[in-house]
Amino acid sequence: MKPLKTALATTALATLAATTIAHAAPTSGKLGAGLTMYFQMGGSPGDGSTLPRELGAKAAAKAFGIKLIEQYSNWQPETMLTQFRQALAARPDCIEIMGHPGNRAFMPLVAQAEKQGIVVTAGNVPLPKLEALYRANGFGYAGTYLFKGGETTAEAMIKAGNLKKGDVALEYGVFAEGIRGLSDKGLAHGLKKAGLKVYELNISNKVNADPALAVPIIVAFIERHPDIKAIGTQQGLVTSFIPQALKEADKKPGQITVGGIDLAPATIAGLKSHYITVTLNQQLYLQGFLPVAQCMLTKKFGLEGMNTNTAAGTDDGAKVDQILPLIKQGVY
Repeated sequence: MKPLKTALATTALATLAATTIAHAAPTSGKLGAGLTMYFQMGGSPGDGSTLPRELGAKAAAKAFGIKLIEQYSNWQPETMLTQFRQALAARPDCIEIMGHPGNRAFMPLVAQAEKQGIVVTAGNVPLPKLEALYRANGFGYAGTYLFKGGETTAEAMIKAGNLKKGDVALEYGVFAEGIRGLSDKGLAHGLKKAGLKVYELNISNKVNADPALAVPIIVAFIERHPDIKAIGTQQGLVTSFIPQALKEADKKPGQITVGGIDLAPATIAGLKSHYITVTLNQQLYLQGFLPVAQCMLTKKFGLEGMNTNTAAGTDDGAKVDQILPLIKQGVY
């Protein structure tokens, strides 16, 4: 089976496979009954960039009858590696990992899991080398195509904010985090391609763990660059704190074009108040649901890894009003 190239084709295949198998399987049990899966959720329980993923994974686990064990890392790569070792020691059927530590760090651990017959798949940040090695064994990816997602955010910012050549912009991102940094590199590239003067500032591990620390950093940057026209980031919880920073810097809604990612409660409020202009919607619910489906489809029926781009595009305040009922249910 060749790897599928689009989210639509991949999701259609998964739906078709699940439907076909459901008709062939005994009606007395669930498709994944007896399976155990460890799942790296990313942040902390219930936070705005993690909750939809939690709910998606739990819904899939309930639907398929899979025992789900959740792991939270506060987005710390070393914690993710430790959690993988803990999962490996428990010898479950499947493990979903976040790709933040990178291919090299995960390579020997995934190789060990593969020898034990454990299905490993990735979410949120891709691990392309591992996916190429183990796709036939169920290693897939559910998440944004990172660089393209950043470019998409930049394009939406430029259009919505009427940004032009020479405008000053800040891209505050996780540039130092390898593959994960591709999102912010894509956003910076998109702004530069349009002729903006872009300053790149790296988000530290401390800010990753406590995004409120981003506020004084952003305020200080605005004070040093009073002519700033745009701020971009691809860190979801940092996005949610940008409105607070703008208020503390005495900026009015819309005075600075802001492009971010995800739909944390404070980000939704920022979109509605126009302190945030656009945000990339990763459809995090899918990032929870699809890896659990991958586990079941591979472990029970031998299907290969699916590669799914979960990012549908960017949302603004008007779009958020339309999908608010689903957001309240935790589907976005």
